Amino acid sequence: MTATTTSARSDLSELGRSETTLRAFLHGLPGVDQVGVEQRAAQLGTRSIKTTAKAEAIDLAIRMVDLTTLEGADTPGKVRALAAKALRPDPADPTCPHVGAVCVYPAMVPHVAEVLRGSAVHLASVATAFPSGQAPLEVKLADTRAAVAAGADEIDMVINRGAFLAGRYAEVHDEIRAVKEACGSADGGPPAHLKVILETGELATYDNVRRASWLAMLAGGDFIKTSTGKVPVAATLPVTLVMLEAVRDFRAATGRQVGVKPAGGIKNTKDAIKYLVMVNETVGGDWLSPDWFRFGASSLLNDLLMQRTKLTTGTYSGPDYFTLD
Repeated sequence: MTATTTSARSDLSELGRSETTLRAFLHGLPGVDQVGVEQRAAQLGTRSIKTTAKAEAIDLAIRMVDLTTLEGADTPGKVRALAAKALRPDPADPTCPHVGAVCVYPAMVPHVAEVLRGSAVHLASVATAFPSGQAPLEVKLADTRAAVAAGADEIDMVINRGAFLAGRYAEVHDEIRAVKEACGSADGGPPAHLKVILETGELATYDNVRRASWLAMLAGGDFIKTSTGKVPVAATLPVTLVMLEAVRDFRAATGRQVGVKPAGGIKNTKDAIKYLVMVNETVGGDWLSPDWFRFGASSLLNDLLMQRTKLTTGTYSGPDYFTLD
C-alpha cells in the first residue's frame, strides 16, 4: 500500500466527523450522466446467454434470492413455509440450490429461525421502522437489537430519506453507524450484516443515488439496497448501474468491498439475467456471488424454477407447480 493510498483512506474515514466535510465530499462526487447511464443500462439489457451458461446463471440467481414476505397478514405458518421453500426450492429436484436468505419482519424472525437453524440460508429482517424510517433513533435501535437477538444475521435498514433530501447528511451517517453497532450479537458471535436501503424511487436523481450510496458505505453499510418494494418505483437497471459503479469506486478508494441488492419489481428470469450481466460487465466476477449481490424478491424464484425445469426436462411446468409465495 502506498503512502498516497493510505492517506486517501484515512481522509475518507474521517469524513463523517463533520457535516461540512461530508457535504463537500458528497457534492464533489462526479455527476451522473443521465443519458449515458440509461443508454449503457439499455445496451447491457440486450445481452443474451444460452444453454450451459444460462443454466449456470439461473442457479446463481436462485442462490442470490432473498426470499421475502413483508405483509401485514404474515403469520408464523406462512413464514415457516417460506423458510422451508428457501431450503428446498424444488423438492422434486435435490440438485436445485437453496436461496441466499429469507427476509421477514422482526416479529416473524423466531419462527423462521426454527426452520433455518443449522442451514446455510441466511435470515434477514427489515428493521428501523420499515418502510418509512420515520421513528426516533431509540426505536430503530431497539427494533434492530430485537431482530438480531431473535436470530437474524442480516438487517435491512431504511435510511431517513427526509433527512437526506434536506441535506442533513451527518444525521443519516450517524444513524447508519448506530444501527451498525446495534447489529452486534449479544452473545459475542459475529455481528449481523447491515444492508442499507436507499429507497431510490424517492431520491429523484441519479446524483442523489450516487451520494446516498457513498454515504451508506462511508457509515459502514455491508450492502446497499435499492428499495423497500413499498413505493411505486423500485429497482431499475440504470439505478443499479449507478450503485454498482459506486461500490466499485468505493473499493478502489478504501479497499473495502460492499454488496448490492436490487429489490422490488424483478419478477422473471430474463430480468434477473440482465442484472447478472450488468454486474459482470460493471464490477466483474468478484461480485458474482450471493455474498456480494442479492435479489430482493418473492415471485422471481418461481419463474427461475420454471425456467430451470424447462432447461432440465425440455418442458415447462405450470406456474402452479411450485408453491405460491
